[in-house]
Amino acid sequence: MPDIDPTARVSAGAELGKDVRIGPYAIVADNVVLGEGSVVSAHAVLKDYVRVGPGCMIGEHAVLGGLPQDTRFRGEKSFLELDDGVTVREFATLHRATGEGERTYVAKGTYIMAYSHVSHNCRLGKNVTVANSVQLAGHVEVGDAAFLGGATGVHQFVRIGRLAMVGAHSYLTQDIPPFLTGSGHPFFVLGPNRVGMERAGFPQDTQTAIKHLFKLAYKDKRPLSQAVRELNPKELALDEVKEFIRFIDETNRGIRLKCR
Repeated sequence: MPDIDPTARVSAGAELGKDVRIGPYAIVADNVVLGEGSVVSAHAVLKDYVRVGPGCMIGEHAVLGGLPQDTRFRGEKSFLELDDGVTVREFATLHRATGEGERTYVAKGTYIMAYSHVSHNCRLGKNVTVANSVQLAGHVEVGDAAFLGGATGVHQFVRIGRLAMVGAHSYLTQDIPPFLTGSGHPFFVLGPNRVGMERAGFPQDTQTAIKHLFKLAYKDKRPLSQAVRELNPKELALDEVKEFIRFIDETNRGIRLKCR
């Protein structure tokens, strides 16, 4: 049975899983689904059309499912979905999507720290870390296991690749390819995310290939098509190198190429 503090306000239309806990003065609206074992802390607010997976933790005063801050929104039915094991710390805000049936989505194991904001139609991958006071504009995409440092701002439609690491107080207006690290305002790429790749268990030949591709594209400032031609066949066959190249090929906002 759910454990609901007597001061909480939980709509009869909410669907609560086994062993859900809801703290003092929390508000859970209609059309909310809370997965088994999830915790909603004191004063948190879950609005309409929020789906929270099993084992999630919603911190004090967090607000989930707020209407999009988007002039195109016309009251359509849209969603905010959190997968299993997501943590949302105190005072964070996550908004529903713009567009009928669309969703803002946070994948399994992601950790969103205090005072951060996830705007409409954002998509966060698995095990992403969003540090304190990060501000994500609409339609931002963040790849698996990326790390966003505190007080970072991200322009709408920007993509941040898998295992990228962004330093604190950065501002991103263009895409950051996977496996790189950088920081600043304006943002500068510093190099491959060596520590992140090692912790993720990347083989040495994969790390070397990413370093080579970074040198060609960033340090030597080769156009991507030329940089790819200078890779050897063994490097080109690696999935991570293909991912890096595909990410750049698919950019709409452009790739941040300034480096130190």
